[in-house]
Amino acid sequence: MLFSDNFLFTLTSILLGKDRTSRELEFSNMSRRSSRSSTMDQGEFILECKAAYLSMFDSIKEKIESQDSLLEALQQTGRNPSVKILKKYWTNDTDELSFDDFVDICKKEPVTTSDDLMKAFRKIDINGDGYISLEELHKILTSKGEKKSKSEVKKMIDEVDENKDGRLDYKEFCQMVMSTTEESKKMQRKMMERKEKKKRQDIERRGDVSGSQVSVRSAASSVKIGTPAGSRKSSLLSIGEGSPPIPAQRKSLLHTASSSDPDDLPRPSPRVKKDKSRQGSVSRAHKLDEPKNLREWTHTKSKGSFFMEDGSLICHQYDFNLPDDSKIWITIQPQKGSRGMDSSPVDTSVFILRDRPDEDGNLLVAFTEHRDSRGKYGVSCDLSAGKYYIMPYTTGCRFKSRKSESGKEAKLVSQDKGGKYVITKSFRKVLEDIFDYSDLDGNGFMSRKEFNLFNIRTSGEEVADEEWQVVEDRIDLEDGEITKAGFLQLNELEAEDSEGDTEDLWTTLVSMGYNKQLVMDQACPFQLDVYTEDCDDAELDVVRVDSYPTYPGDLSFDDIISKSFIKQGEISRVKGMKDLCMYTYTNDGWATLVLDNKSHTRVRVELDCSRSENVTSNHDSLQRTLRVDPGSTVIAYHLMPEDDDRDWQVKCTETIR
Repeated sequence: MLFSDNFLFTLTSILLGKDRTSRELEFSNMSRRSSRSSTMDQGEFILECKAAYLSMFDSIKEKIESQDSLLEALQQTGRNPSVKILKKYWTNDTDELSFDDFVDICKKEPVTTSDDLMKAFRKIDINGDGYISLEELHKILTSKGEKKSKSEVKKMIDEVDENKDGRLDYKEFCQMVMSTTEESKKMQRKMMERKEKKKRQDIERRGDVSGSQVSVRSAASSVKIGTPAGSRKSSLLSIGEGSPPIPAQRKSLLHTASSSDPDDLPRPSPRVKKDKSRQGSVSRAHKLDEPKNLREWTHTKSKGSFFMEDGSLICHQYDFNLPDDSKIWITIQPQKGSRGMDSSPVDTSVFILRDRPDEDGNLLVAFTEHRDSRGKYGVSCDLSAGKYYIMPYTTGCRFKSRKSESGKEAKLVSQDKGGKYVITKSFRKVLEDIFDYSDLDGNGFMSRKEFNLFNIRTSGEEVADEEWQVVEDRIDLEDGEITKAGFLQLNELEAEDSEGDTEDLWTTLVSMGYNKQLVMDQACPFQLDVYTEDCDDAELDVVRVDSYPTYPGDLSFDDIISKSFIKQGEISRVKGMKDLCMYTYTNDGWATLVLDNKSHTRVRVELDCSRSENVTSNHDSLQRTLRVDPGSTVIAYHLMPEDDDRDWQVKCTETIR
């Protein structure tokens, strides 16, 4: 027996409306029971709502603009509300309903089950023989709901009564209703997948990122991507392969950690006492002079982070493509983790490099030397059209490797009353922060490219097409990008799939710079802003999160910045060796000591900065011995004030060994 959707929806709505009227309390209790049972797979629930919505609209951003549209949308989810229920949500004051409103309604109104229908039919099956006379159906269809005309009812009844015996086998009818509903849901899923696939293809063809001023691309370079120490046994993408997808529940996004609170930022360095000995280092108290007409310049920006791994600095690194000659203004400043940093606020800087050496063999163009009263470092310079590298940097004076870890390990996973593994509130809050830091363009979502960088950091692997398909199958995307709720769902799935084993979850946290108490002490998020005065289409691209690469001429990053410190620093020859010099460079925030060995022999030098006042360095001790190869330079120390509220002074002596 075949039934049209029109007949199915109409009859079930009327029958259930009749049953609700007669037994309101029982049905209300059933609704609450159904609602409670649906919380077991909220992700699947949200996805079904979205699929149903997209079977009627091109986007979930479109609105429901009539009661009839609301009824049709609810029927697509397997709900068959009575007119009374519809009027509860579509009142005289209602002009439109959003997708979120639709989801809320679906949460409150239960899906029609076979038991619901059977109960409703049994109420009108007077003799209990399993059949309903078509006369009774005619009476119901003309007295309830939309009150169909006799001709409309006759047409529907003709569809049902194939053997013309004047009866309806309502058990068969109920099975047909449920079967039709399931087939409809499958078709909705396929339609949604086709729409989202087309949208992804359109985005890829445009080559842009929605809502972003920053083009974020994966690390497709000749630089080898290293696998983080203790990388995950598997990425988030390998969760429960072969199991049915459980998409994430959509939630409103939380705002990113604000950098506007002065307490969250570095304070200005006080003046430094000048040491009259030749080893004295003096900080020049410069003011960061922001261009007066900066609001008229074109602005691009990106977030990023420094990570400390086995004593090595890893960070997000950028390509900067400038189509036209322009004056530029670049700033960088740290963003304090929402849980707080263990040490004082971290110093940050930016170095601008050419993509190839100039005629003098120089790669470095300029770097940030001056800062404002809130700890923002900036640099202004004129650049010719071309490609450049933007390299964030920190001295390591305040951002160091953790020496040891003590204290009780935070709990990441617990079991609810039903025995399901769920992530704890404290872990959820940290994951929300990680999402915000990984959302590099700050548009509130994580693109595939941003997720790829996150995955490289936590597992050492790029996201393959089939792995991204897992993401699309399991969580709810917004314009092809991961929502914060979807990111949380991926981690919840991992916790559930591993049956409470937190090893991989901890690997994620350690890779992202957190300790066992869920405090970020091995990562420093930062904000990078680039302004161009004479070029409107400059591009800032995040290309990798890794240690610094080797540059043309087999130069390391330290080689490049050492050359700049030597050029701008104060020279002093080391006593007893004419071809060994020490250069002292200072700026608004720190001092750097560089040894330059121009001789043909290796030199062993002992440096003693222990007489310095109120300083901290990038090494554990203010006394160290270095071996400097012939014809090479070595950054011996970075030094900066330990307490920003006190004067500081650098005193260093050197001895040839």
